[in-house]
Amino acid sequence: MILHINPENPQPRLISQVVSRLKQGELIAYPTDTIYGLGCDIFNQRGVKKIYQIKQRDPRKPFSFICADLSDVANYAQVSNFAFKIMRRHLPGPYTFVLEATRIVPNSLTTRQKTVGIRIPDDQIALAIVRELGHPLVTTSANISGQGPLHDPHEIDTVMGRMLDLVVDGGMRLGDNSTIISLIDDQIEVLREGGGDISWID
Repeated sequence: MILHINPENPQPRLISQVVSRLKQGELIAYPTDTIYGLGCDIFNQRGVKKIYQIKQRDPRKPFSFICADLSDVANYAQVSNFAFKIMRRHLPGPYTFVLEATRIVPNSLTTRQKTVGIRIPDDQIALAIVRELGHPLVTTSANISGQGPLHDPHEIDTVMGRMLDLVVDGGMRLGDNSTIISLIDDQIEVLREGGGDISWID
């Protein structure tokens, strides 16, 4: 099923429909500021299990998740003054920052080292969903494992529709994956180059 939502002014009634499905453990595709993501409620075990199955992901390699804003991040990650300054400068934006997890984060979404990847995308639909949900949304690229990301919501529906409960259509997303940067121990380490510029890193 495809649900079109205005990318500039997401309709609250439609956002509520999406969130209602997420709370039931359903799996969605949705737009971000880079590419389309697959997502579920981080606290719904049914949804998290489904997303691991679809992506054929090693459980030891957890997914990142989307927070609504920087104040929300502190509930799920240990944010030092150093990390906060960097994140405030670059978020919302096409970055995933790796930080130490707090105890509230489900074990299925942390590494053995108890770290998490956190995004705040510059995308009105994604942020509206997270705000309405009231807590983070799992995020991973919308594609079959081993293949490139899909940029067109109708193509996502054609290729993956039988595995998903809903495709949120916010128009084409032709960006690259997010840039992943670790801020563990106040050390900057680029783990993956993507859509986020890294020229600011010494």
